[in-house]
Amino acid sequence: MLSLTVNGDSYRAHPGSIAEFVMSLELDPKKVAVEHNGEIAPRSQLAEIALSDGDNLEIVHFVGGG
Repeated sequence: MLSLTVNGDSYRAHPGSIAEFVMSLELDPKKVAVEHNGEIAPRSQLAEIALSDGDNLEIVHFVGGG
């Protein structure tokens, strides 16, 4: 298990990609913006970027409305 900080909160996660982690939060990787260790992670690369122990993520998800 990895220890992550996500939006200021501590999380435990299985090793994998950012996209896999986002899906584990029941979010769609196509509808989020992710900052990974202080740098914006391109949405097109979320499935390719592996998480490491101690990573810091800021995740913003888009909500539609009217």
